[in-house]
Amino acid sequence: MPVIRALTKVAQQALLSSPGCGCQPLTVAVRSISFSPRQVTSDARFKRLTKRFGKNNVILSDIRKPPSNVYHSGPFIYSDILDYKNLREIVVNNRITWLVHYSALLSAVGEANVALARSVNITGLHNILDIAAEHGLRLFVPSTIGAFGPTSPRNPTPDLCVQRPRTIYGVSKVHAELMGEYYHHRYGLDFRCLRYPGIISADSMPGGGTTDYAVQIFHDAIKSGKFECNLRPDTRLPMMYIDDCLRATLEVMEAPVDTLSMRTYNINAMSFTPEELSQELQKQMPELEVTYDVDPVRQAIADSWPMNFDDSNARNDWGWKHDYDLPELVQTMLNFFGAETRMARAN
Repeated sequence: MPVIRALTKVAQQALLSSPGCGCQPLTVAVRSISFSPRQVTSDARFKRLTKRFGKNNVILSDIRKPPSNVYHSGPFIYSDILDYKNLREIVVNNRITWLVHYSALLSAVGEANVALARSVNITGLHNILDIAAEHGLRLFVPSTIGAFGPTSPRNPTPDLCVQRPRTIYGVSKVHAELMGEYYHHRYGLDFRCLRYPGIISADSMPGGGTTDYAVQIFHDAIKSGKFECNLRPDTRLPMMYIDDCLRATLEVMEAPVDTLSMRTYNINAMSFTPEELSQELQKQMPELEVTYDVDPVRQAIADSWPMNFDDSNARNDWGWKHDYDLPELVQTMLNFFGAETRMARAN
């Protein structure tokens, strides 16, 4: 999760009142740290932070040795989300003011190891909430389409409705939303949360999520020209390209407090099925063969999730607007893999 170095009161006020992307550079350093123990995440999530606040002011962390490209992208330190003392030392020693908390086991992985998911997703969250409240930090915690369940309205799904998820991942995210809102009202914690749809990124491998087929199809298409999907072809889920996700995260973090009518928002970009994604990809790669071998566990999870998000509150309150629809998504992913393939052949 990213964290940002302590600011003077003047700088804090300037950040709170700035209009997101259009604000002037701050005159003091802002330091951000990212904890992602037990789930390796792409450093792409923090490229916008490094661009916005400076390379040396974003600290990444994990319990694993990072790849060289991550290590050299900026400061990196060891941290464990379950080690409260270590987390507290990091915040104090680095004069942190922002935390972005991404540590979690995803849906399918969490169902395979409920005890570990409960520990990381819930106990880890409690550690972060207490530290953020104690030190007056601004805290961002992502939520997910998995925070809804089969009794939630699915098309569209509003910000406020019945939430009865049937995965430990979803339960932990509803818990995070409610605990963050409670800490905001009880202790004044500046808690901010976005419910992400399925996030599609070219520079990271699938990580055990139910929506990961939408990433895997590109890897398999380039590698073998064949893809076997573990969801039914008509399974509709909300999706978003990583650049939109990163921009939305930074925009809500920088949104002035008085523009926020709630603490947890849906955000959306597009909604498609495996069949629709395959057809769009086959326009560029007509030789691609797509077959289906439905995983009942993942299919049951997907069938309990929203088909489409109502994100009108995010659009009205702080001006959220996505850039990537399905055709742009497919072209961007293919461009990335094409460049990567040409580079590998040259090497």
